[in-house]
Amino acid sequence: MLPQTRRTPAGAAVLRGDITEAIQNAVVEELAAVGYGRLSIEAVARRAGVAKTAVYRRWSSKLELVLEIVSGVASQKLSLPDMGSLPGDLTLFLTILTKALRHPLASQIIPDLLAEAARNPQIAETLQQALRNTQHEMGVLVIQRAVARGELPAGTDPVLALDLLVGPVYWHLAVARHPLPNDYVPRLAKAIAAGLRG
Repeated sequence: MLPQTRRTPAGAAVLRGDITEAIQNAVVEELAAVGYGRLSIEAVARRAGVAKTAVYRRWSSKLELVLEIVSGVASQKLSLPDMGSLPGDLTLFLTILTKALRHPLASQIIPDLLAEAARNPQIAETLQQALRNTQHEMGVLVIQRAVARGELPAGTDPVLALDLLVGPVYWHLAVARHPLPNDYVPRLAKAIAAGLRG
């Protein structure tokens, strides 16, 4: 009797990576175009060039689909090289942040999801957890470097530092939607560094 060999599943059992990626890209584009409230699985499938069943094989609902994608994007690790000084590190962090918030898709999607988060606890929790974890890690890194260089006293609060960094930029770009002057980032970094030093 010949040994049985396990056959690779075919058809519906195989979730092709290129189709998954096309769906994820379509969700981001659809969120930017119509917002969460008007987003539909049908529109996502149409934009991705796939059948609705391809979406439902991967996610059971619109909410599950959006939460997974938002969580994945928000939790991405950002590279933050050591710039050799606290103002340098803060300037780099702010440059990365302003570039992300100025991106056309992000500038449309983030305010919409935050508004939706006020109505949907699951979206609120996912956004808060993903953003909190990533930002806290970066804040701790910047503060630890500054403490090690002797630029800040031990015990400087990284959460406070993050509030000072993220708040003004988010207010300008995502809430008030004011363009930032060319010298805004270095001036803000210098002011925050001075504030943290006390």
